[in-house]
Amino acid sequence: MKLTSRLALFASGSGSNAEVIIRHFKNHPQIEVALVLTNNATAGVIERAQKLDVQTKFFTREQFRESEPILQLLREYEITHIVLAGFLLQIPTSLIQEYPSRIINIHPSLLPKFGGKGMYGMKVHEAVKQSGETETGITIHEVNEHYDDGRVLFQAKCKVEATDTPEQIARNVQALEHHHFPLVIEKWILSTK
Repeated sequence: MKLTSRLALFASGSGSNAEVIIRHFKNHPQIEVALVLTNNATAGVIERAQKLDVQTKFFTREQFRESEPILQLLREYEITHIVLAGFLLQIPTSLIQEYPSRIINIHPSLLPKFGGKGMYGMKVHEAVKQSGETETGITIHEVNEHYDDGRVLFQAKCKVEATDTPEQIARNVQALEHHHFPLVIEKWILSTK
């Protein structure tokens, strides 16, 4: 079977989701993680990707806002799909127009709860804890011009016990991310050819 889809991962942090995704597609017959892009020159994702022989590229906020340098890079690597794996910048309209329904993101809560600008990482888990919610989870969604607002593709839940700390909630949510994200990406790509 011919390799037909080339995936770019955008990440800003440690890269644990990116690593799980790269490993999942390592010998996939139709999907390849071709590129990891980051706006953080010291992000852990760089080392993780390099250890797994995936090209990494750094870009500045200005290059991202301008977006033409990013688009050129994506074209050069023949990227067909984009996954945001712990990426914190809002995606420019020009990128969304170039990849309509071909960009997805994962959010560490059950959207629409605890989403929007400024809601990422531990901030989400702290808000979940403070609210007294009895469950939380992950949402994988298409990306549009607004934070955490695109069409929901998948959600998975986990319980929040009264004794859970935000750190414990984060660990439970990350376990959901690592289990489900690669599988949802695979299904999404294979259904959007």
